[in-house]
Amino acid sequence: MHPDVVAAPLPELPLRPPAHRVHPRAVTWWRIRAAAGLLVLAVPALALFLVIGTTWTVALLVAIVVVGAAYVAAVPPWLYRISRWEITDRAVYTLHGWLVREWRIAPISRVQTVDTARGPLQQLLGLADVTVTTASARGAVRIRGLAADDAAELARVLTETTHATSGDAT
Repeated sequence: MHPDVVAAPLPELPLRPPAHRVHPRAVTWWRIRAAAGLLVLAVPALALFLVIGTTWTVALLVAIVVVGAAYVAAVPPWLYRISRWEITDRAVYTLHGWLVREWRIAPISRVQTVDTARGPLQQLLGLADVTVTTASARGAVRIRGLAADDAAELARVLTETTHATSGDAT
């Protein structure tokens, strides 16, 4: 940092795991997405096997199916146990990731926008994501896999809280 530039101190925020889990239906959403990814790999491997028919194509297909099925079975429940979120009057806390865990804390005074998103599969399962855009070079904070009603309420509360908080979100 340049010696003439003085950074404004951020309010001290407690470093702790967020309190709330995502909705249990998020496991189904993550499993369906993982299974779709498995199909993207397995279908070309199957086509290769049907065209070439060698033992290495069989081995490739079996490996893709076994590893993919293990991923579909194990990772979504693991993500559910890890993924957490919390909103206080001072900060937005998130924890997500199965291999690389991302723990984010965004001060409310830095929140710029709050958005909700629901893809087609999420709509079918009654889920939504909340994206909190902050004045951070790291990017937005995302809370994935919330019940749609909870996401809407969270967006409303966050919007009210940020309007009531002094600061310029920069």
